[in-house]
Amino acid sequence: MNRTLSSLFACLAVLGLCLAPAVSAHAQVTLTQISSDPFTVGPGQHATEVEPHMLANGTTLVAGFQTGRISPGGATAIGFSTSTDGGVTWANGFLPGLTTGFGGGPYNAASDAAVAFDAKHGVWMIATIPILNTTTTTPGVAVNRSTDGGLTWGNAALIGAMVQASDKEWIVCDNTPTSPFYGNCYMEWDNPSNADKIMMNTSIDGGLTWSPATIVGTGGDGLGGVPLVQPNGTVVVPIETSGESAFTSTNGGASWSGLVTISNVQAHTEAGGLRSRPLPSAAQDGAGKIWTVWQDCRFRSKCSSNDLVYSTSTDGVHWSAVTRIPIDATTSTVDHFIPGIGIDPATSGTTAHVAVTYYYYSNSNCTSSTCLLFVGYISSANGGSTWNAPVTLAGPMQLSWLPNSQNGLMVADYIATAFTNGVPHGVFAVAAAKSGTTFNEAIYTAQGLTVAAVPGAAQLSSAGDKPLHHLSDPIPREKPERGIPPSRRTARRSAK
Repeated sequence: MNRTLSSLFACLAVLGLCLAPAVSAHAQVTLTQISSDPFTVGPGQHATEVEPHMLANGTTLVAGFQTGRISPGGATAIGFSTSTDGGVTWANGFLPGLTTGFGGGPYNAASDAAVAFDAKHGVWMIATIPILNTTTTTPGVAVNRSTDGGLTWGNAALIGAMVQASDKEWIVCDNTPTSPFYGNCYMEWDNPSNADKIMMNTSIDGGLTWSPATIVGTGGDGLGGVPLVQPNGTVVVPIETSGESAFTSTNGGASWSGLVTISNVQAHTEAGGLRSRPLPSAAQDGAGKIWTVWQDCRFRSKCSSNDLVYSTSTDGVHWSAVTRIPIDATTSTVDHFIPGIGIDPATSGTTAHVAVTYYYYSNSNCTSSTCLLFVGYISSANGGSTWNAPVTLAGPMQLSWLPNSQNGLMVADYIATAFTNGVPHGVFAVAAAKSGTTFNEAIYTAQGLTVAAVPGAAQLSSAGDKPLHHLSDPIPREKPERGIPPSRRTARRSAK
């Protein structure tokens, strides 16, 4: 282990700190803090941690996230937390060789941690967007690798001689032994220096080397693609474009299809200056059925707030009609956003166990001083036919407790839910009141979540719900992440 990393492990071993969440049901649910921001170096806003992703394999859970959010873009370091016992205990630290803030790396900041596991080669990977400084474009996509189950990590390395700008990368590996492309890993990102064209790279050696980047289809623009690999080896990548779209590869990444439309987007802008957008969260069941979830206001009068909605596909080409997750009535004042979906890989079809962690406001008609932010959870044990009552995991949080970003106050652009041995685990940022000018925001997971229906409890359904409007509301222009001229970016960018 890197000597500096070893000393930090000694200081930051397993935190195991538990808070008492505001739980609306299932009183046995508790929160476990799995990391914290120990840094003080500028220009990071300390102590803050935001935007976690998490992946499970067997009883191992690995999470990656930003630590010490820097307002113009990225973070002081990328943190990781690893559990080898199904989320009971956690070890944590920071990726070496990536940022100047930790580990002797060459980059001033890093962003967008995404976790993958390559079963064929026994390698965990965390992909990130490295930032040379906060006023220039990024040099590409970086990967840190772990060969000991996510407990220690090698230095970051760019995935090839890339000199192009990059944004919102995501990584996945083909872990089905019967797949013709078993062991292939796929990286998606967009290129803001070239009209946000969608790019893909492939690795066949556990992330040591990567193919040259390939432009998807005719070079459409996109953001926040989430590649998934079906059991037959087909790669499906849901992504935000002018709406929600997807593209596929059936030959191990040798070539990629053009974009197909999943749905248009009708999104309500969150009140109070909170950073949020309809990026997709995606997962698949054990048979390879893809679920894509995003925030959408089509079921709400005058687009007054967002529901979480989803569409499904068995091939990445043909997608179901958009369905609302019935967290509450469409007449409520609740605003739902930033979902992270997980599906138990041992289940599928009409018995699929689906879990979604998300943020919400109790009242969408609020201001920066009155908005109250919560973390919620909802699940279905029958493939979305009906849903259990939602559970409040954390909150209320005041927006003044959140760090700034170039696109608003920040908890995340995405969060995640992952299953170990049938048990769902969400991962998300939770903030508490600041101490003077020092923040108090860290990464948490929830213990005690379940998908099983509560005996005698009512089940929720959105059967019969109809969209109230069909024209897409414009998605506001976002400020560029760092020094990328607005004229070279589309109206939806950027999201680092």
